[in-house]
Amino acid sequence: MNRMRHVLLAWLSLLLAFPLFAAEPRQQPTDQERARTVYIFHQPIVMLQAKFGLSTPEERVLRIRNTLRAFTHDDVSKPLTVEPITRYNQPARLFLMNGKPIMLLSQADLDEGDDLTLDQAAQRVLARMERQRTALSDQYNAGYLVLAVLKTLAGALAVALLCYGAYRTWRWVRRYNLMMLLEKRGIIPISWRRFLGAIESKLYGLLMILVSLVAVYLWLGWAFGLFPWTRVWGESLGDWTYRVLQKITLSIASALPGLLIVLIIFLITSFIIKLLKVLLNQVAAGKVQLPGLHPETVGTTRKLISVMVWLFALSAAYPFLPGANSLAFKGISVFFGLMLTLGSAGVMNHAMSGLVLIYSRALHRGDIIRIADNEGQVSEIGLLATKIITRENYVVTVPNAVVVSGKIINLSAQNPGGGVNLTTGVTIGYDTPWRQVHAMLELAARRTDGIVDPAEAPLVRQLSLMDWYISYELQVRLLPGTSLAVARNALHSNIQDVFNEFGVQIMSPNFVLQPEEAVMVAKENWYTAPATPPGRPEA
Repeated sequence: MNRMRHVLLAWLSLLLAFPLFAAEPRQQPTDQERARTVYIFHQPIVMLQAKFGLSTPEERVLRIRNTLRAFTHDDVSKPLTVEPITRYNQPARLFLMNGKPIMLLSQADLDEGDDLTLDQAAQRVLARMERQRTALSDQYNAGYLVLAVLKTLAGALAVALLCYGAYRTWRWVRRYNLMMLLEKRGIIPISWRRFLGAIESKLYGLLMILVSLVAVYLWLGWAFGLFPWTRVWGESLGDWTYRVLQKITLSIASALPGLLIVLIIFLITSFIIKLLKVLLNQVAAGKVQLPGLHPETVGTTRKLISVMVWLFALSAAYPFLPGANSLAFKGISVFFGLMLTLGSAGVMNHAMSGLVLIYSRALHRGDIIRIADNEGQVSEIGLLATKIITRENYVVTVPNAVVVSGKIINLSAQNPGGGVNLTTGVTIGYDTPWRQVHAMLELAARRTDGIVDPAEAPLVRQLSLMDWYISYELQVRLLPGTSLAVARNALHSNIQDVFNEFGVQIMSPNFVLQPEEAVMVAKENWYTAPATPPGRPEA
């Protein structure tokens, strides 16, 4: 008998409250309302509000709890009944278990806001109490408990098989992707499968993990519901899932109008970008002229305008994004703003220098330039750096801030579409007529392939009258497509040959005293071994 009473005492826990839907109990009760509410198995049954004589609603709840403690297993096995009575000059309903009174529900206990009659409220209370009585009765039914255990084990086995099957299918998908990659077949192109194969396997594995977790969650809720002691946990899991799904559904529904506005904004922005692209393509083709916009700057202008338009569209669409006013979005905005402020000082310097280079049209792709000790052909003018291909076929990357801050010598700016100017110099003594020097330099230029343009004669200048010699400069025009390094090498070779041929000494290195004999190479010694004259096979 004592054991029976302890079990009944556990059944009548009245202190933990998890309110569910009901006519009388509150959804979110206060402390006073909780004290006036009868709970069985943590479930709200009814909230009492009437005061009978000196008995407050709280005292009535305590009296009901003490009454329920005295019931035996035989009492609990009998169905509950309700009898209409009149008490304290008002209609009431008396709840009986095995003929023993449990609780009195009067008209004064009802709340006008519930909009229920006394009979309707009594039937609801009876249904809740009967459900809890049945649950309590089940825990004394050995056959029911054995069946519940078997069901739980069967469910656990099914969940285990499902998880194992998910694992096996994941391994099969991974092997299948590897086989498709090795055999170079499948719907997805091989170049894409190399990258997507691992992603497909990982995404499928993540999906299988989620399916397994959902299966375990559903099994827990179902298993808890099989046993009277844990049935409240199963209901709590179901209610939590329902609330989460309801919240997700409501959030999605409430976000749809904002997402529709964002979609409209981005569609309009995309249409504007396409119109600008058509206009700028006409400018690049030379069919349309806009003040301050040149064909060579169209590409950069298109990028800048696209960035500005999309940033404006993002600013306009930001308030309509789901969660835009949340603390998470604000924190992310502050974080990226801080990163941009701290890390973009040098980048912005190079970027602005790149814009200066592009819009000043100081350089063009394909120009031959000299920056500091770097000389070569411009291969790319980026927003952050300029790339030059040198005569050694090296690619030199020069930051745009360095390009702008230094001196740029553009060897081909005056000859768009043509060859560049090549300049070299020699120093010759005063005992050689300058007219002869001019003629020899012009002859060396004419002997060099790819240098002299027949329409334009080489240009020779006397740059300086120095102490022991005169400094001469030869300037020629390269034919289009001629390599600057190759042409310079050939020109220097021909200059040496011509001056040696006519017996004129080149005064480099410097001489303080005039030598007794001219320092030069006789023609018969031009091809001293291991050099071989043209047309003769090498040894």
